[in-house]
Amino acid sequence: MNERSIATVYPDWSQYAGRIRDAVKDLTTEQLAISAGPEHAPIWALAGHLVGNRVYWLCGVFGEPGAERTPFPDPTGKHWDDDLAHPRSGAELAAAFDATWAIVADCLERWSVDELEQTATRVVNGAGQVHTRASVLNRLFSHDAFHGGEISQLLGLHGLPPIDLWRRTPA
Repeated sequence: MNERSIATVYPDWSQYAGRIRDAVKDLTTEQLAISAGPEHAPIWALAGHLVGNRVYWLCGVFGEPGAERTPFPDPTGKHWDDDLAHPRSGAELAAAFDATWAIVADCLERWSVDELEQTATRVVNGAGQVHTRASVLNRLFSHDAFHGGEISQLLGLHGLPPIDLWRRTPA
């Protein structure tokens, strides 16, 4: 690890990401289709949205490498959650979690505190929005937790084990 890398700032993120992956990887087709209602995304699409955003922000906005090793080789294009007619399996989701986590982990390892203020601009509706690396990492970290919470709540409401992100693993 680079002594000045920011990986130590997010020591538990990989654990959280792994627990969300593990919660969906063995779900049945019916379980992955659970949603909060007809106007809400099913579990598989929430998980697909979560991992697709990692690629969008890090590769599409900041130009980081690795999109080609994910199910989202065009980081600014359509992602799985954009095609609700094509549900994804737990195995597909787990592979996407692993492939996109590799990009996140690489950034955490390579980026230093001094580099967190580097910016990238994305254009939305014709207007430029400037984002720092720090703001995007915070967005992704909270995005993982937000959608992980949605998935956990849906699982719990249907009698399935919820996701416990914070449980400490015995040493």
